[in-house]
Amino acid sequence: AARLSVQASRLVELPCSSSDDDDGSLAGDTDLPMAGQDPGVWCPVPPKPSAFSQCVRYLAFFWNLLFLLLGLLALAVGVWGLLAKGSLRGDRLAPLGSDPMLLFVLVGLGASAVSLAGCLGALRASPCLLRFFMGAVLAFAGLEVLGGLLLLAARHRLRDALRDALLLCLLRYQEEPDLRFLVDEVQRSLRCCGLGSYRDWETNPYFNCSAPGVQACSVPASCCLDPWQNGTVANAQCAFGVLRLGDVAASTIVHLGGCVAQLGAWLRSQAGGIAAGAAVLVLVEATGVLMALKMLGDIASVGARD
Repeated sequence: AARLSVQASRLVELPCSSSDDDDGSLAGDTDLPMAGQDPGVWCPVPPKPSAFSQCVRYLAFFWNLLFLLLGLLALAVGVWGLLAKGSLRGDRLAPLGSDPMLLFVLVGLGASAVSLAGCLGALRASPCLLRFFMGAVLAFAGLEVLGGLLLLAARHRLRDALRDALLLCLLRYQEEPDLRFLVDEVQRSLRCCGLGSYRDWETNPYFNCSAPGVQACSVPASCCLDPWQNGTVANAQCAFGVLRLGDVAASTIVHLGGCVAQLGAWLRSQAGGIAAGAAVLVLVEATGVLMALKMLGDIASVGARD
């Protein structure tokens, strides 16, 4: 009797066999233990993830894949802009920090790296990549909140900062195609010219009356009341010599008011849209974090059961 009890205890302590020569019927029986036998002898079957967990995993993958493509698109636009303007040449590295295309490059790199980590983390169920994704998204969200608080705290100085930015655009109007496009679009859409008035263009070395070129004493064509010739063809010379005229004569050709006041009024009118855009951005980031948390919880539960 003692020998039989020892042999029984040894049978209980034997590990589960995973050899290929096991009988097929026995392999099928390992899924569910037979009645009357000790369940501790049989191998536990790993639980299958629920349909909701699988749905969250695939949704997280395609969610991050979408933002990965958007990030790569922004990166491609930024690199194309820098190459098209020759900003990556050795003699143009100094003004590279002020090039607006650099913003596309940085945003594209950041979004691509974070979204790639989210894609691979969801595809491979990697806790390390998922934690990196969550940390990066939370860091971006923290920077956005900090930037919003700084804007609210320094909202009275925002007008001065906006004036300085527009002054930089005005001075480099002829040198940077991106800034020229931006200034022209602002002046056309807001029907303004210069910072405080159209005479601010005298500070530009190409439009100053002492300049040697044909644009001396002029302003950009986007300042004109009617920048079109015959209603169809853009008239690039509609504002030539305007700075030699008085305000009354110039008012019949160009807009006299500056863009700082007009832009400030436009921003105030768009406050609701800006707040809605910020809310959508926060919702997108929160959705990504919640999906990553769900996948981490599923991975941890499976590991605990194993």
